[in-house]
Amino acid sequence: MREYDFKEVEAKWQKNWKDGDIFKTLDEVEGKQNYYLLAMLPYPSGRLHVGHARNYTLGDVIARYKRMKGYNVLNPMGWDSFGLPAENAAIQNGAHPAAWTTSNIENMKRQLNMLGFSYDWDREIATYKPEYYKWNQWMFKRFYEKGLIYKKKSFVNWCPDCNTVLANEQVEDGKCWRHSKTTVVQKELEQWFFRITDYAEELLKGHEELKGGWPDKVLAMQKNWIGKSFGTEIVFKVAETGEDLPMFTTRIDTIFGVSYCVVAPEHPIVAEILKVNPAIKKDVEEMENTDLIERSAEGREKRGVFTGWHVINPVTNKKVELWIADYVLMNYGTGAVMAVPCHDERDYAFAKKYNLPRNIVINSIDKETGKEIELDPNTMTCAFTEEGVMTNSGEFNGMNSKEALTKIAEYVEAKGFGKRTVKYRLKDWGVSRQRYWGTPIPVLYCEKCGTVLEKDENLPVLLPEDVSFDGKGNPLQTSESFKHATCPVCGGPARRDTDTMDTFVDSSWYFLRYCDPHNDKLPFSKEIVDKWMGVDQYIGGVEHAVMHLLYARFFEKILRDLGMVSANEPFKKLLTQGMVLSQSYYSEKERRFIFPQDVEVKGDKAFLKSTGEELVTKMEKMSKSKNNGVDPEEMVLKYGADTTRLFIMFAAPPEKELEWSENGLAGAYRFLTKIWRLVMENKDDLDPAEVDMSKINRDDKALLIKMNQTIKRVTDSIENDYHFNTAIAATMELINDTLDYRNNILDAGKGTSESKKIFDDVIQKILVMLSPFIPHICDELWSEIGKEGYIYNTNWPTYDPKLLTTSEVVMAVQVNGKVRGTVEVERGTAKEEVEKMALALENVQKHMEGKQLVKLIVVPDKIVNIVVK
Repeated sequence: MREYDFKEVEAKWQKNWKDGDIFKTLDEVEGKQNYYLLAMLPYPSGRLHVGHARNYTLGDVIARYKRMKGYNVLNPMGWDSFGLPAENAAIQNGAHPAAWTTSNIENMKRQLNMLGFSYDWDREIATYKPEYYKWNQWMFKRFYEKGLIYKKKSFVNWCPDCNTVLANEQVEDGKCWRHSKTTVVQKELEQWFFRITDYAEELLKGHEELKGGWPDKVLAMQKNWIGKSFGTEIVFKVAETGEDLPMFTTRIDTIFGVSYCVVAPEHPIVAEILKVNPAIKKDVEEMENTDLIERSAEGREKRGVFTGWHVINPVTNKKVELWIADYVLMNYGTGAVMAVPCHDERDYAFAKKYNLPRNIVINSIDKETGKEIELDPNTMTCAFTEEGVMTNSGEFNGMNSKEALTKIAEYVEAKGFGKRTVKYRLKDWGVSRQRYWGTPIPVLYCEKCGTVLEKDENLPVLLPEDVSFDGKGNPLQTSESFKHATCPVCGGPARRDTDTMDTFVDSSWYFLRYCDPHNDKLPFSKEIVDKWMGVDQYIGGVEHAVMHLLYARFFEKILRDLGMVSANEPFKKLLTQGMVLSQSYYSEKERRFIFPQDVEVKGDKAFLKSTGEELVTKMEKMSKSKNNGVDPEEMVLKYGADTTRLFIMFAAPPEKELEWSENGLAGAYRFLTKIWRLVMENKDDLDPAEVDMSKINRDDKALLIKMNQTIKRVTDSIENDYHFNTAIAATMELINDTLDYRNNILDAGKGTSESKKIFDDVIQKILVMLSPFIPHICDELWSEIGKEGYIYNTNWPTYDPKLLTTSEVVMAVQVNGKVRGTVEVERGTAKEEVEKMALALENVQKHMEGKQLVKLIVVPDKIVNIVVK
């Protein structure tokens, strides 16, 4: 028997699959239902990491299983290949982003193929190629024509030294990533925006369609991001100028308690204030230049400055101070807030810091007696934000605050001070990027015609080659050939927009292009897309729960309204896999994570080899910073693709964290060699045939029942939330029982004429059930037992409901109250037959010898009692 050589086996079958083109997908196959399986579009960083391997193995197992279940499966792959890392590499290494990206794609594609994934590479897309980004530009035009795109001024992260816009991830502790001493500032630039807010309500309501198919936590994250708020917009007057200052509040019930008001540093009124009070300009600029995420972080100390101006509360007619504060954001509500410190945590912290007045307008209620408890602002240690009883609120005193919320809103509206309204935290999507490596925005500026869009026949607007990657400013602005163009309307000179699109645009519709990837007339054919969409199963990390998934849903709804697709939602079901954890080693003395090769492990402790220091060890998310990353290619070269796939699927359910363990890999490899030996030792006379059930014995039937139970367990485990670990465990149990059956029944000569047929059938079904997980070895063994073709094209086994449970029972046989043996009988066996079997037991006869039978009682299907004296 030849030994299992995974390198030989895997290379052979990967070549066979490729040469046979077995993963190619037709748009429809007669008699088969389409099934669209999709893993999230990867960024071509150059190398796969274990998170990639887990994500794509999950998808491949499902794709192979669904194919065997009779579906016409679409399982494509491509590359989210525009983006900042490629441009940074160009700046640092002098390599053009296209060359860097192409090289990375080639390597990652090679690694994916090493793992044996069943992708239809004929549908491969790469978003950096003109044949793809042409359609980004085409859709930009359609969205613009529909009124869903506009341009306005917006604040961005700006590095004065680089003279360029920075992404949030390029800002480290408020400094530019390239020079840690340069403070990043907020600069106002003209930016392009998509009107995603026009779809805010539909994006919320669409969650109803996704319930049951998407994780609840993802729906909750999107709901919070959209942030629908019912409230009141109330107009205060600026005392010094008489102008209106609208404010949005969800707590109009606290209007009588306003002790000061606050505006965001970006609010338009601030420019007027600075003209008369320039002394506060430095404070305002510091607040403006603080990252928005940092400003809105909970628990962070609030900063502010008094403007010198006041506003008048329209309900109380009282004048209060107007402040500028960093905790107020211009992108929510109106950018102005009425502050009620005793009933809002942020206002309370701010008022306490700056010693501002605090007014009680809602008292607490004793939960036992229901009586009102008067609160004292001087003794309060935090804001009271619960339901209570109105106080110091005029005609609303004594009213429950929940009821007052409605009554005071009606009062404000009736008096003309404001109106009830709905606001969303979601803001329009800014898609402008002052960078080179992205889709050029198809807009030109003509002195005669103004802002114009490029003609469809001139698309794509190509990225130019004559650019400078010196890290200063936007590289596109260094290209004279790109900047200077011809107006598509009048034919005169025009200037191109040098912004490129946010790369989230690329990934907001790529799943549609996979359906029709070679279409050169349209982004895709509606007829073809409607055969596949929406995606039946989408797989990716929960970190994409908001941005990517929300934008993709937004695009789907626009394209539906444009008549280009029929589905409301792009992804019917979503699986968000858990993180991969690996052992990390941390030196408290050196205050850094240590590479595994520098660690000596003794028992359950780890030490730094160079100094002997005992290290802190724990399982943490794999990352370069923790020096605990694992290269899946190394694991494939050491143990094989099937071993790597098996361990990934067996170690944890998909949605749970997976603890990476080389011991686990070694165990998975041992399991593969066990399967190999089981088949190879019995392959020569493996010839399953129809079983004559009338000729089988109990042992035969037990194995048949185990096989049918396993088919059901494996099928149910895959169908129900993809619990592949339990599916694999069930198959392992069947293998063990099959080995016992061979050793104890077949080899011992205790079988029937049907025993070998049953054994052979079980072996085949084991290979079929394991093939989605470990396809290379299963195809090799399939070939070894004389089967032609590929298991990929084989039907998934079905179980016989009649063989899921045994009809036999084991009955204890007692002699004078003590168990002396057992008999195994069919349920309902006649009493006389049971008595006969019980009395024939050797041990029973031994304990009855020389004694008189007094009584024999049979409790059907349970016990036999024999009384002797």
